[in-house]
Amino acid sequence: MRRRDFMKAIAGLPWMMWPLAAQAQHSAVPLVGWLHSGTEKANSERAVPFRQGLAEAGFAEGKDVTIEYRWAENQLDRLPALVADLIQRRVAVITACGNPAAAVAAKSATASIPIVFQNGADPVQVRLVQSFNHPGGNVTGFTNFSADLAAKRMGVLRELAPSAKSIAALVNPTRPGTDALIAQVRDAASAIGLPVQILKAASEREIDAAFSALVQSGAGGLVMTADVVFNDRREQIVALARRYAVPTIYEWRSFVDAGGLVSYGPDIFATYRQVGALVGRILRGEKPGDLPVMRPTRFELVINMKTAKELGIQVPSSMPLLADEVIE
Repeated sequence: MRRRDFMKAIAGLPWMMWPLAAQAQHSAVPLVGWLHSGTEKANSERAVPFRQGLAEAGFAEGKDVTIEYRWAENQLDRLPALVADLIQRRVAVITACGNPAAAVAAKSATASIPIVFQNGADPVQVRLVQSFNHPGGNVTGFTNFSADLAAKRMGVLRELAPSAKSIAALVNPTRPGTDALIAQVRDAASAIGLPVQILKAASEREIDAAFSALVQSGAGGLVMTADVVFNDRREQIVALARRYAVPTIYEWRSFVDAGGLVSYGPDIFATYRQVGALVGRILRGEKPGDLPVMRPTRFELVINMKTAKELGIQVPSSMPLLADEVIE
């Protein structure tokens, strides 16, 4: 057999194909898993800045990266199965957003696939990372957690409802880290000398019941803690606050855009953009355990003057001057 014929023959053998297969696998577009505890309807807008952050890191969706989206629709018991599905699809990174339970479920399922979280819990307290500066393991991310955030919100509410004899705070009891959150709220209320009533809700019906309890208690104001369930039900919550004429402060400006009174918190869209950039760094080879957990550095105050007028609230003249945006 001539050399040329011999080379043609062995080129067709299966064992000769593995280098080409390995090369194809190496050059394949990476797959990123997007896991969110909330509903797609209320939270799909947050995926937009996430994709922007990825693109800025060199990973445009549909070209340099493919994203598999999974939504738990606020059914936390679905999270383990959704994580298992993403793992089976061999994603390169899992982005776990919304309720901290999403990140907890991902970490419980894999110690090898990098996980990037986005939530408002203390990641050390809920055991996602060893420390903020040195996460260790396969997890890092972005937390909106801030020890003094509750105190600042309480102070803003106090200015808008100076005659309030007591206030209330609404929390989601199914959220990991809720006990620490409640402790922060109690400390913040104590600092301004007001008793606080802790209301708990994790569903539409429970939110209605919580507002009924608030009205019966005579609380003069409400602090809404951040939670994806509340974000999904923001129109309901804003409508109840206006119906019962309860001065309410929120974390996200989306509530104020929907007719809420005031919000004070980080720019949530900037947060998701940074999460996308963080995922891009990991796709380029950096280890999540070496990347410090990120925290917001800027907070925005947004006031809806139309709602204030409707509720008969006299907004201090200095507040609009300090606000990042005033909705007339």
